[in-house]
Amino acid sequence: MSSEAVAPHAEWGKPRHPAVLFLVHVAAILEMEARKLRKDPTELLMRGVQPALWLLVFGQAFSRFRVLPTGSVSYKAFLTPGILAQSITFISIFYGIAIIWERDMGLLQKVATTPIRKSALALGKMLSASIRSLGQAVIILVLALILQIHLHLGALSILGVLLMVILGGAFFSGLSMVIAAIVRTRERMMGIGQLITMPLFFSSNALYPMSVMPGWLKVIATINPMSYLVDGLRGLLIATPDTHFGLDVLVLVVAGLLMLALNTVLYPRILAG
Repeated sequence: MSSEAVAPHAEWGKPRHPAVLFLVHVAAILEMEARKLRKDPTELLMRGVQPALWLLVFGQAFSRFRVLPTGSVSYKAFLTPGILAQSITFISIFYGIAIIWERDMGLLQKVATTPIRKSALALGKMLSASIRSLGQAVIILVLALILQIHLHLGALSILGVLLMVILGGAFFSGLSMVIAAIVRTRERMMGIGQLITMPLFFSSNALYPMSVMPGWLKVIATINPMSYLVDGLRGLLIATPDTHFGLDVLVLVVAGLLMLALNTVLYPRILAG
């Protein structure tokens, strides 16, 4: 893979402002990842099966029981943002497997020979998972419309959802890349990914409001980044009064920047294998 293949539209030799050059490098990585998706778009459809089952089976069944205090909002509407957050988390948390595969195939080493900065590569890879997550968001929202789940889908709400999807996907894919740099093998990465996904999901507010949680679970949910992703999406899609969108965005931005810093530092370790 030549530098031209990685960034066909970038003029590497032309002097640029460092910030502009950084964005060019990030865009080059995103373009490369987008080409992979275009070659195999069925991946997005296959990944949409699990969240669809959650809405169709779990949502339909539990909506018949009025045991959770969701107010005037139906449980299916309450659940939809949680399932969207779950989908974003699950698709991103295993992104480290793709990073290990690219290293084993020598693709990362080829990218390392280009002028792309380590931080730009890390950010580009983190945002690449967000591209996949955006596809999941479209599938889930379309399914919600088919099921006649009442959601707020105005222009501002959609823009906010896109922002939350990007921030959530970037953070969890960054976390996955950090784990991949530590464990180094696809088998271990798969095992750890499976180990942490369900605890992240069930210890968040995706399935039930925090008001019904015991004290110890509330503490865990408060430090669980997925809870902030769910809270932001829920406030946008069903306008729950107790959401804190600004705080949710701030937490995900800070957490994402931390993952970016860690991945930049751990980049040589990823290449070493």
